[in-house]
Amino acid sequence: MRNPKSFYLRTYGCQMNELDTEIMAGILKKRGLEQVQEEENADLLIFNTCSIRDLAERKVMGKLGQLGRSKKRAAIIGVTGCMAMAKKESLFKKLPHIDFVLGTNNITDLDLVLDEVLKGETQKIKTDLKFEENLDYLVASRESKTSAHISIIRGCDKFCTYCVVPYTRGREVSRPGADIENEVRKLAGEGYKEITLLGQNVNSFGKDKPESKELFHDLLYRLDKIDGIERIRFLTSHPVDITYELMQAIRDLPSVCEFVHFPIQAGSDRILRKMHRIYTKSQYLEKVALLKETVPGVSLGTDIIVGFPTETEAEFQETYDVFKEIGYSVAFLYTYSPRQGTPAMRWQDDIPEEVKEERHQRLLELFHETSAKEREKLVGETVEVLFEKRNKTNMLKGRTRCWKKVIADGPDSLLGTLQKVKVHSFNHETLLGTVIA
Repeated sequence: MRNPKSFYLRTYGCQMNELDTEIMAGILKKRGLEQVQEEENADLLIFNTCSIRDLAERKVMGKLGQLGRSKKRAAIIGVTGCMAMAKKESLFKKLPHIDFVLGTNNITDLDLVLDEVLKGETQKIKTDLKFEENLDYLVASRESKTSAHISIIRGCDKFCTYCVVPYTRGREVSRPGADIENEVRKLAGEGYKEITLLGQNVNSFGKDKPESKELFHDLLYRLDKIDGIERIRFLTSHPVDITYELMQAIRDLPSVCEFVHFPIQAGSDRILRKMHRIYTKSQYLEKVALLKETVPGVSLGTDIIVGFPTETEAEFQETYDVFKEIGYSVAFLYTYSPRQGTPAMRWQDDIPEEVKEERHQRLLELFHETSAKEREKLVGETVEVLFEKRNKTNMLKGRTRCWKKVIADGPDSLLGTLQKVKVHSFNHETLLGTVIA
């Protein structure tokens, strides 16, 4: 097997996967390999995978199967990420042409595994169940020079019955606050203006290390003091762990954006119990009310699963009504798909696909209606936008503090800067505006 000189990385799934890809890219560049954007030009192909949805897995399996049927295939092929953790050795049985499998907790072993493959030891696998906090985050090779993802906690201890994350990412492990601060200071020195703190449940930060005496809101106060960082975002939150202290930090810290991803998943108490979400609808709504009271103008995002086993039409209507009541600005809406290894696999997937899809479409239509009304209210208003890049029509593209996409005309000198933009119209989900000189 030839020594690779170039690599291609493809990412499926969440922002945590995107960050893991950036770290792997940095490791490979440090090794002397060149990153390419077309897989046919690469000697090493790595697919960083997702297992949250059945569709995500099928896309990856289809792609890898296609590579196996290609007569021109000469590249080394690796599978990393959540699907690697979920399927482990079985990937080699289904896809005998792949060379290595690397789990979510083994990114630091990429160099070692690649060395073994180059020695002819194909079908190497490393999928440790426990994450050791030994990643060199500073090696990450980021495409954006304005906005960066920062890992603060990995894994999840909530064990929702539909979710594979506790099994593919392991239990919660918080990163030392001092290490996070050092990385953010380095990024600020390089000109980054915005950071997004990542974790399967960022609100649990520090709870696994009580000796540190630093919880998530404490970390926000620490990072807000760093010169040069204009915006701090965070993803994702579990409603149970959203505290009043966190709400106060969002309100009081200038850099922390007034947007909270606040997933409800379902509006029925029975379905929430079946999902093991460990809160009731009324408890969720109480926290939403407190957040809106504490942080004026806050925007909320959510995840929702429709068609969960045994969900009735009346229970779906409860979800629909909660969505309408809250008016989410951002929503990721899914139909339920059973995941191997989760407790929900024990239950019959008894909601017909056409019913799931019909409920999904109704919720989507409500979301589009809600979003359109929200954007209409912003026409004529002035918003703060961080411009990150140009779009396909060469317009400046960025986002508001509350995660609204905005495009406007302007020179390259505005890229990477915060600007006041007066909104004059909108197109689909994007606000159109004029930069105020």
